[in-house]
Parts: sequence; C-alpha cells; structure tokens
Amino acid sequence: MIDFSAIKTKFYIPEGLIYLNGNSLGPLPRAVKDHVNSIIQDEWGELIIRAWNNAGWMDMPRRVGDRVGHLIGAPAGSVVMGDTLSIKVYQALASALEMRPERKIVLSDTGNFPTDLYMAEGLMRSLDKGHQLQMVEPEDVETALNDDVAVLMLTQIDYRTGRMHDMAALTRKAHDVGALVIWDLAHSAGAVPVDLAGCNADFAVGCTYKYLNGSPGAPAFIYVRPDLADVAQPALSGWLGHEAPFAFDLDYRAGEGIDRFRVGTPPVLQLSALDASLDIWEGIDMADVRMKSIELTELFIHEIERRCPMLTLASPRNPELRGSQVSLHFEQGYAAMKAAIARGVIGDFRAPNIMRFGFTPLYIDEADVMKAVEIIDNVMSTRAWDCEEYRIRQAVT
Repeated sequence: MIDFSAIKTKFYIPEGLIYLNGNSLGPLPRAVKDHVNSIIQDEWGELIIRAWNNAGWMDMPRRVGDRVGHLIGAPAGSVVMGDTLSIKVYQALASALEMRPERKIVLSDTGNFPTDLYMAEGLMRSLDKGHQLQMVEPEDVETALNDDVAVLMLTQIDYRTGRMHDMAALTRKAHDVGALVIWDLAHSAGAVPVDLAGCNADFAVGCTYKYLNGSPGAPAFIYVRPDLADVAQPALSGWLGHEAPFAFDLDYRAGEGIDRFRVGTPPVLQLSALDASLDIWEGIDMADVRMKSIELTELFIHEIERRCPMLTLASPRNPELRGSQVSLHFEQGYAAMKAAIARGVIGDFRAPNIMRFGFTPLYIDEADVMKAVEIIDNVMSTRAWDCEEYRIRQAVT
C-alpha cells in the first residue's frame, strides 16, 4: 500500500486550509517551483532558442504525453499534449465525423461538460452537412445508440455529481452499432483507474490541471487509438502537425500517428510544470489511489449525513458509480460554500444548487475529512451562510 502521508508532504497547501477542490484545480507540488525556475534560467535564459533542440523542448508534447498515457491505460506513442481541452474535443470530433460520413448524429448526454457540447455545436454549424447533436439523460445513453449514430461523445465522470459511466460497456455497445467513441477524461485522469487500450476507446481527451496538478491552464491531451492514428485527419492542421514542419511547404501533409494532432508551438513552461508534477506519480498504482479515495468519500458522506441533515447527497451512493468527488444539494449552496471557504474548507459550487468537494488521497487524509465536516457542520447549524456577503456571486464559482 502507498504511504500517502509521505506523498502529502510533496504538496504545498497553505496553512489552515483543507483543500477539497483538486477536482477543479490541483494544488502546487513543491518541486514544481524550483523545476520551472531552472527551465527559465538554465534553458530559456542560457540556451535561448537553442533549447528547442538542446533541451528537448520540441519533443515534450510526446514525452509528457507518454507519462499521462501511463495513467490512463494508453500505449506509448498514442497521447500528445498541447492546446486546451476545448481544442482537443474539436479535433477528436471533427476526425471522428469524417470517418463516419454517412451518419449524422452525435450522441451525448445532459451530464456532459457544456464546453464539449458548445464545441460540437460550433463544429456542426461550420461543417453544414446536416449533423445533429442528440442529447439524452445519462441513464438512457445505451438505449439511444443505434445505426444512425456517428459518434458517441461523453464525459466519463459528471462534473457536477461525480456519476461515472461504464466506459468499457458503452464503448463496446457503440462499436456494436458502428459508432466511434470520444471520452472526456477531465475528471478521470489521476482520479480513477482508466484503461483506454483495454476498452478499445477510439479517442480520449482531457485536461491536466485538476487531479494531475499541472498548473492553471496546463495543456490538454488527446489520445487516438493506434490503429486509427494514421487514418484520422486532424481538422486543425497546424504546422507542428505537418509531416515536415521545418520544410515550410505551402501544402499540408499530416504527420505520422499521434503527431498529426499537434497544432501550434508547445507551451514549454506549462509542460515543464506538468512534467515535474507527474514525478509524484512514479510508482503509484491507480488502484491504490482509487481504494483510498473511496474510503475518504465514504467517510465524508457518512459524517455529513449524520451531522448535516439539511444537505442531501447529489452523487451516486454506490462508490463504484462515482468518481473522486462528493456533491451535495442545498438551496443556498453558493452562500454555504462561501461560508465554508471563509473558514478554511475549499470546495466549489455548481449551479443550480450543488456544493462540490473533491477528494485526492495524494494530499487529503482522514483527519482533513473530519475537520472539514466539523467546519461544514458549524456553517450549517449556525446558519453562518445566511448573510449578504456570501450571496454575492463572483466571476468564478
């Protein structure tokens, strides 16, 4: 079993805070600061442009991609880093639709993250080929799959409630009807075991600033099943996806394999921060992380329900059906969360009435859970949330 107490010391958490929001932005790993400073001084500072070759900057998207791939069950050479999650959704969906030209339905569910749906709508408008986005309730996805569906596009773990789709079963069902599948792993990578190769997923995308602690706005990743990588055509044909970027040809020819899904210049400093953060994961078994996260979430749910009956569980009760978060319904959830934050318990709020808490065993333990419950209990029992200052909505909730 992993010594999580030793791993906890590798993170910087401000004194007096219990950080239950790693499902939105991971905290700072202590080693990242010195690592990025060394990149700035020793590589950018001393080597300047020579660092693209001498320090391996140009290869970082593939090298770091392999490190992320290790955590999501992807074989080497099938994941590449860069751009934002929205861009990677666009790339994956455009490629998948081109591979199913006779079909016009993109199937998704009401639990999908809105930006994925926005990107799909925008892409379909641009294509203007009669594609339609079909939305169903999460529990109805399997029955909605039929021969008209070109692409099934889902977020594995619902960002609001933590409800988790069965990736293997739905991928198999989609393939049975001839559809391709895109999985958004934003709330999965680093939180739950994922086996992209084992479940034969076609495409997967995700961000790295949540459970992977890659820094605010850290680059996203895209996975393409190896046997599709030389078939799929990237709609965003950027110069670094070209087979010979520095030939500067005026016509685009897609590079080999996953490299064709590179678009623009790699964000070296942010990739460096992510690279240093991923060092923490060396030798960690995701099965151990999952087991510990279930212990923590079960403890939290038990204590909240015992002490705060005015809060109702929004997440699946069965731990096998939820990710590494717990969401609670409360009509004044925004104000209550602000009151908890003011007292040192950092979670967040999702409309219309969900208080959301993430549990990352790398830096959260049982003592943190019990202290957080104590503070939340105090907020609720004293109605500390019932004041005007906590009702004022900020730009980020």
